[in-house]
Amino acid sequence: MNKSIRTITRIPDDLWNEIKNILPEEKPENTIGCPIVPYRKVLDGIVFVLRTGCQWKMLPKEYGSGSTCHRRFQEWRELNIFDRIWTRLLKIYDHRRGIKWSWQSLDSISVKSPLGRR
Repeated sequence: MNKSIRTITRIPDDLWNEIKNILPEEKPENTIGCPIVPYRKVLDGIVFVLRTGCQWKMLPKEYGSGSTCHRRFQEWRELNIFDRIWTRLLKIYDHRRGIKWSWQSLDSISVKSPLGRR
């Protein structure tokens, strides 16, 4: 029997509780302007794009606007928030399942440049 790990489409509550304090404070609900997309929904959208490779503009509407998710991803990368979230999740995964840090692999390809002999 092939036992596979289920792919998540939403961040589980226990993981969300581990990382939500890393994020900056959200805008209040009564803010004037565009409707607020909760950070949890945004992070679910970011994870969806990173897992599937889908374009931001093709993000399913259940995650909110693709442009909002992309903008937040860029902001969080600039502020090292995304790195802190990723590091925290890796530590949790390593604790639960174990990551074989001593074994790493890099996939690459080398090709000659067509103009390399000029």
